[in-house]
Amino acid sequence: MAIYFFSDAHLGEANKEKESRKLSKLLSLIRQIADDGEKVFILGDLFDFWFEYKHAIPRHHLRIIFHLAALVESGIQVHYITGNHDFWMGDFLSTEAGFIIHRDHYETREQGKRIFMIHGDGLAASDKGYRILRKILRNKFNIWLYRKLPPDWGIPLAGYVARSSRMHTSSRSPEFLKDYREYAERKLSEGFDAVIMGHLHEPIYQRLDAGVYINTGDFIENFSYIKMQNGEFSLEYI
Repeated sequence: MAIYFFSDAHLGEANKEKESRKLSKLLSLIRQIADDGEKVFILGDLFDFWFEYKHAIPRHHLRIIFHLAALVESGIQVHYITGNHDFWMGDFLSTEAGFIIHRDHYETREQGKRIFMIHGDGLAASDKGYRILRKILRNKFNIWLYRKLPPDWGIPLAGYVARSSRMHTSSRSPEFLKDYREYAERKLSEGFDAVIMGHLHEPIYQRLDAGVYINTGDFIENFSYIKMQNGEFSLEYI
C-alpha cells in the first residue's frame, strides 16, 4: 500500500477554466489513492481560503470534500496539516468528513521512516512582512471579531485576502528556496529521515547527507505530488 502527499491546490479561484482543470486533476489523484492508498497527507492550502463559521462553510468546496470523505469511508486515512489559507479551520472537516487535522506541523513514522511535515508559511527569515501579518491573522481575538461579520460578507472578503496572499507568495524572493532547504537540513539533523513541505509551489526532491528534503509543489501549474511505497519517496506528476 502507498502513502500520498500533496498540497496547494487553492481551490476556489475565480478563473473557472483553471478551477475545472485543478479539480479534474485532483479527482484523478483521488481515484489513484482509492486504488492503492493507505493514507494521504494534505500539507495545507487545499482551498484558496477556508473560513468556518459555527453554522456555515464555503459551499463551493463540498464536491472535493465529498470525494475525500469517501476515501475515509473506505478505510483510507486523510490527514490535513493546516496552511496559511486554511488556518481558520474549525471542526467541520474532522467531525463531518473524518479528516485527521494537525495544526502547524506533524511528526510521524511511516514505513520505517521518521517524517516531519509542515506547510511552511513564515519559515523564510527574510519574509518579515508576512511574519507580522501571520501573527495578526492568527490572533484569536481577531478571528472572533471576524466571525461577527455575516457569512455573505465574511466569506467573499476572506477570498479577497486569500488572493492577495497568494499573489504575495508567487512574487517571493528566490532566496526563500535557500531558507527552506536550510530549515529542512536542521530538521534532518534532529534525526528525521525526511522533511516534507508545501507553500513554495515548487516541486523539490533533494537527497541530502542526513536524509531527504521534499516539497510537494502544487496543483495549480505543476500538478505534482509525493508517493511513498516500500519506504521510498518519489516525486510524481498527474
